[in-house]
Amino acid sequence: MTMAAAPFPALADLKAAQARIAPHVRRTPILASETLDARFGARLFFKCENFQRIGAFKARGAFNAILALAGDAARCGVVTHSSGNHALAVALAAATRQIPATIVMPKTAPEPKRLGVARLGARIVEVEPTLAAREAAAAAIVAASGATLVHPFADPAVIAGQGTVALELLADSPLPLDAILCPVGGGGLLAGTCIAAAALAPPVRVIGAEPAAADDAARGFRCGILQPQVLPVATICDGLTTAMSPLGFAIMRAHAHDVVTASEAAIVEAMRLVFEELKCVIEPSCAVPLAALIEGAWDARGATVGIILTGGNVDLDRLPWRR
Repeated sequence: MTMAAAPFPALADLKAAQARIAPHVRRTPILASETLDARFGARLFFKCENFQRIGAFKARGAFNAILALAGDAARCGVVTHSSGNHALAVALAAATRQIPATIVMPKTAPEPKRLGVARLGARIVEVEPTLAAREAAAAAIVAASGATLVHPFADPAVIAGQGTVALELLADSPLPLDAILCPVGGGGLLAGTCIAAAALAPPVRVIGAEPAAADDAARGFRCGILQPQVLPVATICDGLTTAMSPLGFAIMRAHAHDVVTASEAAIVEAMRLVFEELKCVIEPSCAVPLAALIEGAWDARGATVGIILTGGNVDLDRLPWRR
């Protein structure tokens, strides 16, 4: 399924999204740790979207896109494809608006996320774990039902909703920030963060972070050309395995300052470090920015840094340090 070109969301779109979704999402807290500050020689402020509804920032984009639908379109329902957090978000937003939702999920999706989608009342269609299979199934459902596709990361309304994380972080940070680090998979959160920072705090550097085993954004950032994901993707970060969309890539190239990567070992170390020092349950995908600091992929020394912890929907029976 080929995605049509879409305009960049603007600051006004992010602020409209913030107002639209305010009754339905949490203004999540910012945590800090003197131990982590000392280790990295920086002031680190962690924006805890693991405390968001459905346990991830994805609730913001899904609510914005679904609440913005006109009545006739909403009555036909919504469809998306996702391995987990966006699926949960669309299911919750659709249930809140009392419209049908169909979620295309790969057969390999984590069981807690699949069960969560089912509990929220959405219909699940399982497909092979490839982007082509997911997109084809979603397109067929749209064609048959007239439902609206709520794309996980290429929809301007979704990007605007995700950008509200950065609006809050910039407003609520105890100190002015020098940089914001966030994970990058499809690129919706990175795009929204870039738009917010460029408009409200141009000196703030926005840094994307992704697994070295799923490094399409970093490769694309370096060469200036949208890159495919190299298959098979061998990372524990199931939320960061999709390739970037043309829209997210264009916004990243226009506004991001760097994209860095981290090894699987560092991701596990960072995940455990957050468990131990912040007392937060997080999933592997949102440990990647801290993992990049652990390996020195980006030097935070002397800086005041916001780090977005994107979600906490980890399977506790499959923690990567369990024997």
